[in-house]
Amino acid sequence: MVKFAVIGTGWIAEEFVKGTELVEGLKFSAVYSRSKEKGKAFAEPFGGAEVFDDINALAKSDVDAVYIASPNSLHYEQSKLMLQNGKHVICEKPITVEPEEFEELRALAQEKGLVYMEAIMYMHLPARKTLKKALENLGEITTAHFDFSQLSSKYPALKRGELPNIFNPKFATGCLMDLGIYCVYPALDLFGEPKKITSAAGFLSTGADGYGTTVFDYEDKQVTLTFSKVEQSRFGSQIFGDNGTISTPSISKLVNVSYFDNDGNETALTPDTEKHVLMSYEAQSFYNYIINPEAKQELESINDLTLAVSKAMKIIREKTGIKFG
Repeated sequence: MVKFAVIGTGWIAEEFVKGTELVEGLKFSAVYSRSKEKGKAFAEPFGGAEVFDDINALAKSDVDAVYIASPNSLHYEQSKLMLQNGKHVICEKPITVEPEEFEELRALAQEKGLVYMEAIMYMHLPARKTLKKALENLGEITTAHFDFSQLSSKYPALKRGELPNIFNPKFATGCLMDLGIYCVYPALDLFGEPKKITSAAGFLSTGADGYGTTVFDYEDKQVTLTFSKVEQSRFGSQIFGDNGTISTPSISKLVNVSYFDNDGNETALTPDTEKHVLMSYEAQSFYNYIINPEAKQELESINDLTLAVSKAMKIIREKTGIKFG
């Protein structure tokens, strides 16, 4: 049994713990929050768990692994603390702000024989294999458009003059880091690293990026990424070939993926699925990497892509002028 702790008490942490209930061998054993009351309230629906309000005490505890769902700006230091204390770590995206930080902690994990990975649903979904197989039916692919534009539930508070964390550059947040990463992953996973990256962003009054567009240019194709936290997309993402089109309303979840031939005939490829079920796949992978040393080869391949994504995100930030702090 792998006992794991959760750092953070937001909705995404709740969905992850729900997902782990579908993974035999993972046990939710502890939660860290600066507020004991919030920690107890988070743990109660899951039958209770030990509550820590001292992160160093958690690091010294007997849990085997930690899921980190704190603000982006804390990912590096909290992951490092847990790895230094012998804990396996799965950290919400972006796993670190800077690619150099990821490389450092990846090396630390390897040195200690620990699992260190990004909690990115796309990479662990069964639908990812379905999507890759479906690309074979498209013929020559010259264009793709990956979009994640979702009106933030915190946007009304921003318009009222408040400063939600997600729009506060102090926490290394904003649209690219929160949503754009979900577009960068499939672009690099499906088509590799581009020859050229061009990008532009729109900024909010807080200094955070609220929306943006990035173009990946390849020798034989062009992939456009759009992302926004101040508008709501209704059409999703598409990959275009001369034999047909693949579409999905959610590039992060890969639900309701369909193939359309050139006559408009639709073939459904993946169903709709609840969020916690989707998150159970990354939790299952995390568990497999911990208990099966042979599975770590797959993890290293995924971490190679994680590094490539982090480097691409840094290029996008440099081109658009996105800054944190």
